[in-house]
Amino acid sequence: MQLHFIANAPVRSSSERTLPVIDPSDGQPYDTIQRGTPEDIDAAVRAARQCFEGPWGKLSAAERGRLLMRLSLKVSACSEELAAIEQRDCGKPTKQARADALALARYFEFYAGACDKLHGETLPYQEGYTVLTWREPHGVTGHVIPWNYPMQIFGRSVGGALAAGNACVVKPSEDACVSLIRVAQLAAEVGFPAGAINIVTGLGHEVGDALARHAGVDHISFTGSPRVGTLIQQAAAERHCPVTLELGGKSPQIVFADADLEQVLPTVVNAIVQNAGQTCSAGSRLLVEDSVYEPLLERLGEAFTRLRVGPAAMDLDVGPLIRQSQQQRVWDFLSDAQHAGISLVAQGTVVDEAPQSGFYQAPTLLRDVPVAHRLAQEEVFGPVLAAMRFRDEDHAVELANATRFGLVAGVWTRDGGRMLRMARRVRSGQVFINNYGAGGGVELPFGGVKSSGHGREKGFEALYGFTTLKTVAIRHG
Repeated sequence: MQLHFIANAPVRSSSERTLPVIDPSDGQPYDTIQRGTPEDIDAAVRAARQCFEGPWGKLSAAERGRLLMRLSLKVSACSEELAAIEQRDCGKPTKQARADALALARYFEFYAGACDKLHGETLPYQEGYTVLTWREPHGVTGHVIPWNYPMQIFGRSVGGALAAGNACVVKPSEDACVSLIRVAQLAAEVGFPAGAINIVTGLGHEVGDALARHAGVDHISFTGSPRVGTLIQQAAAERHCPVTLELGGKSPQIVFADADLEQVLPTVVNAIVQNAGQTCSAGSRLLVEDSVYEPLLERLGEAFTRLRVGPAAMDLDVGPLIRQSQQQRVWDFLSDAQHAGISLVAQGTVVDEAPQSGFYQAPTLLRDVPVAHRLAQEEVFGPVLAAMRFRDEDHAVELANATRFGLVAGVWTRDGGRMLRMARRVRSGQVFINNYGAGGGVELPFGGVKSSGHGREKGFEALYGFTTLKTVAIRHG
């Protein structure tokens, strides 16, 4: 049984109820977590406040950095253990789970080095005045972490908040939270004071809502769906609490005729099948210039046909989806596409060894998807790639910007002028040119525009969101 982790101690929920932990590879429960309550959230917030106003708040930036570096080293040392937890909890193939554990260590390493680099300014002003600005932590920050990348998103969100000097209360998804409980335990082992990191598990409408509404929380970071993001923002707005939101995307891969198709092919495939397509920044729309549309789709079809799907422990190209309801969501999209007459180019294969009770979906490539169809407008969150063609640069921009999302875009071209024009004209928080994702990019600010949210995490920019700016004007004659 997994317990909450509050003030460096395992804690049972006041509800005395639990929720099952399901292995997506076979659909079977293998553990339980606490079904948290608003009272549990209150206990965690009080612990965080006491820590912020006590030992954590009294540490220098350099001392916070040393603790984060110790945690980075500890996570690296325990990476196989954490990867095994993540593999079973999320259904990630072994190589992806390992990559997530190492990315978590890298986040802590990056923010360890950033702690004492967060500087204020001296502003020129009227004679007889000295004006300073400095950045202060909000205090207690709340973090609602989704199920698709628990460790990575914990690292970019909680890591940045801790570096800025905040104490954190974390509500992970009920579908994937075991690894984060273990990370909090590791933080305690390396010397983080009680209350710096607190984990409360449970259902979103019970403990997530309580966290967003709690008067003792000074900032909320949320990654998830636009619908829930709206609810979080509305709850926080009642007390004017600032919110950072990352709400998903419908990201385009834009391939011009002059692109290097040898580079394009594996990157486009990986960008939609990684984590079974359950990635906010998945390259789920493929926009291809007319003259190379057919040859590229033919080669992509061959690549999709070779993809194999199976249990996480088999470490194939694709693992299972997180739960049955997510599997059904993907099936509904594909059913709609079939009824609309959208053509199937190719699918991967679910291996015979995959249990019937697991939540599997073969990667699917569809062509000539109408721009108004929901497959081109809504986030599937599964390994489904929607291809469409464009005539010229203006048409490509029109299609790329034709959704309510704006998280990431990929542009493939050898034309230097076009690279810059497209980067300016496509509305998204990140634009990758002749690559997609830049290898993860812990250092690269991440976030969206439009319905993909607002605010930034990752990189040094995240520290600005996790702090508030104070201006001090000294009149000295």
